[in-house]
Amino acid sequence: MANWLLCCFTLLLTAALGTARAGDVTYDGRSLVIDGQHKILFSGSIHYPRSTPEMWASLIAKAKEGGIDVIQTYVFWKLHEPQKGEYDFRGRNDIVRFIKEVQAQGLYVCLRIGPFIESEWSYGGFPFWLHDIPGIVFRSDNEPFKFEMQRWTRKIVEMMKSEGLYASQGGTIILSQIENEYQMVQAAFHEKGPPYVRWAAKMAVGLQTGVPWVMCKQDDAPDPVINSCNGMRCGEKFKGPNSPNKPSLWTENWTSFYQVYGGETNMRSPQEIAFQVALFIAKKGSYVNYYMYHGGTNFGRSASAYVTTSYYDQAPLDEYGLIRQPKWGHLKELHDAIKFCSKPLLSGEQTTFAFGEHQQAYVYKDNSGECAAFLVNYDSVDAKVLFQNLSHKLSPQSISILPDCKNIAFNTAKVSSQYGKRSMVPCQKFDSTSKWEEYKESIPTYDKTSLRQNILLEQMSTTKDKSDYLWYTLRFQHNSPNAQATLNVETRGHVLHAFVNGIFVGSAHGSHESKVFSLESSVTLKNGVNDISLLSVMVGLPDGGAYMERRFAGLHRVKIQDKYFTRYPWGYKVGLLGENLKIYSVLGSNKVHWKSFGSSDQRLIWYKTQFDAPEGSDPVALNLGSMGKGEAWVNGQSVGRYWVAFHTPKGYPSQTWYHVPRSFLKPTGNTLVLMEEEHGNPLGISLDKVSISKVCGHVSESHLPPVNSWVPQSQREEEKHISRRTPNVQLSCPMGRTISKILFATYGTPSGDCESYAHGRCHSPNSTSIVEQVCLGKSGCSISPSNQVFGDPCPNLHKSLVVDAECT
Repeated sequence: MANWLLCCFTLLLTAALGTARAGDVTYDGRSLVIDGQHKILFSGSIHYPRSTPEMWASLIAKAKEGGIDVIQTYVFWKLHEPQKGEYDFRGRNDIVRFIKEVQAQGLYVCLRIGPFIESEWSYGGFPFWLHDIPGIVFRSDNEPFKFEMQRWTRKIVEMMKSEGLYASQGGTIILSQIENEYQMVQAAFHEKGPPYVRWAAKMAVGLQTGVPWVMCKQDDAPDPVINSCNGMRCGEKFKGPNSPNKPSLWTENWTSFYQVYGGETNMRSPQEIAFQVALFIAKKGSYVNYYMYHGGTNFGRSASAYVTTSYYDQAPLDEYGLIRQPKWGHLKELHDAIKFCSKPLLSGEQTTFAFGEHQQAYVYKDNSGECAAFLVNYDSVDAKVLFQNLSHKLSPQSISILPDCKNIAFNTAKVSSQYGKRSMVPCQKFDSTSKWEEYKESIPTYDKTSLRQNILLEQMSTTKDKSDYLWYTLRFQHNSPNAQATLNVETRGHVLHAFVNGIFVGSAHGSHESKVFSLESSVTLKNGVNDISLLSVMVGLPDGGAYMERRFAGLHRVKIQDKYFTRYPWGYKVGLLGENLKIYSVLGSNKVHWKSFGSSDQRLIWYKTQFDAPEGSDPVALNLGSMGKGEAWVNGQSVGRYWVAFHTPKGYPSQTWYHVPRSFLKPTGNTLVLMEEEHGNPLGISLDKVSISKVCGHVSESHLPPVNSWVPQSQREEEKHISRRTPNVQLSCPMGRTISKILFATYGTPSGDCESYAHGRCHSPNSTSIVEQVCLGKSGCSISPSNQVFGDPCPNLHKSLVVDAECT
């Protein structure tokens, strides 16, 4: 009896917590089938090492609230096995803890094992020790590589099985991926490509996970592996599954695009994303994953070549885990609208027909008579169509979703969700010279090196990914009085700093697009022995392409005046002294003598200060806008590389703020250490609180009511008491904040939008007072753009309501 009661209690507790227990997972030509039920699934990529365990629960909860059913993540081999046979699954690397958190919140998991992942992760996620295995050729029908790939894949699968995490065991993993976008490089491997694809598929399926496997961007994915689409326009571009028995899956719908140093931010509107998702679903798609739903932070040296430390900050959840509006809200509305269509979508027959050259309908109707329709307008102007004897106005380049084939619940171009503005407010400035200490990095010379070769060594093979830095040093005799000469260095590194006889003589760098660059500088040679010290810097390793193991980085030609030093006795030193001593840590810091702050006009210098954690729970970030290039550590943990001095074509840094997770901080006595390569000024650094300080809504009379208020036509006819559905401006401050001030409000014909607005020629003079009465002091409010609320300032004109509010 006691055991029976315990069993019942356990089942009730599990149900209360919403734990996902998927059951059997199969598929057919319509969708994944989970525990006997066809599913339309929305997924979001959240990568466990790009956030912290303390953030995971909140990120997953916000994704679930946004209508996400599945959390998708890569497995980061490079993190977990940094040295062969030495494993690390602690802290941010604790993948099992992450998956169990997803399960506890009632969501599924798609596990992309790879093990090649690209993901703008250094070396594409491969541990660098793979490079040194004799005879290895990555991602090819190559026995050394296949042995290691199978060994790692098996280890991860067995780890998941041992924790009971596959759906076939009652767990939450419903899908796995092997390889990653291989078709993009397959041709380069000639006859070694196709057999590798077949081997990878057979190997994965043979591990018997009990859930389906996918290969993205692999049109010839062997049965039973499902081929899936990656990209921004899979609604238009995807050719479909390579078998009628496989479903249409979209494994990467890019919510923006990754950013590189020197590159502008790549924006993607919520309207464009929603259009492609709705079109994909209309064409029998059943699984869409947003890459990324939360991008997060490339801590330490994890980012690939030239990629910023901030990753996909424009995702529905920004780098700090804050909801980015209107993208998050517009997609939530989309998900709700499509879920209203689930029954006819999954069990009905599809019919399509054209209204005209640029308009099309996708209609689903099942045996019970339930009907759903997607009305597509590809044109750049409004279109009117007659569908089932009802007239509908379709916005330009939009899709209207009709869950009952009569009433529009959602239009991809009509954004009713609020806009949010993120603010960075300094809470501590580091502008006192008395609080900074510095340590000058030494410039090595040839006689201080132990690694010697008579050639220019390849950088990655030499550093073994232990450091971004490699010193190339040489010593030569100049038998004449002091003279001017020209130093010319050609390199396939990313950055180069040159010193002659200990004196800095110049720097140069490449870019993400330009892989080779040169430095040319006039130098003074002294009579006698001259020391040349060249510091080659990598800003991440390559993350993709064919034959990664053959890539060359570092110096490949050095000339002084007319003499080439390519084949000459060179001395090498891996890493910086301060880096090798780990002076960014508590123990390492005591190994060197720190001096009082001197001048910001220095290169290769370490800076150190202390600070207390700011009050509250808002995320915090370092504003490094006064610095040049380097890396930052807080309490020994690397916040990541910074490169503020590398400006975009518009003249701005690609990234100024650098996330410091709250879990990195102690209440008092936190240590900040920076390695500055150029000549940044630490006195200009501040620690800023990050919050959503303003919310704004812009809705017209022609906007649709909130999707969550939609009811089918049959219910409308049966329940006459249902109040009329109207569009609304809905404002909501982040948790713990309330609307403290109405910054702007107008009902009429305003110009602009929430990004930039002004009163139009028609304006209700009581707009602000009405909005204040409804919204002030509340965490959220809803108000309709209607004459009943504001009066009619301009009869017979189409009117809108714009409200901008401050949250404190």
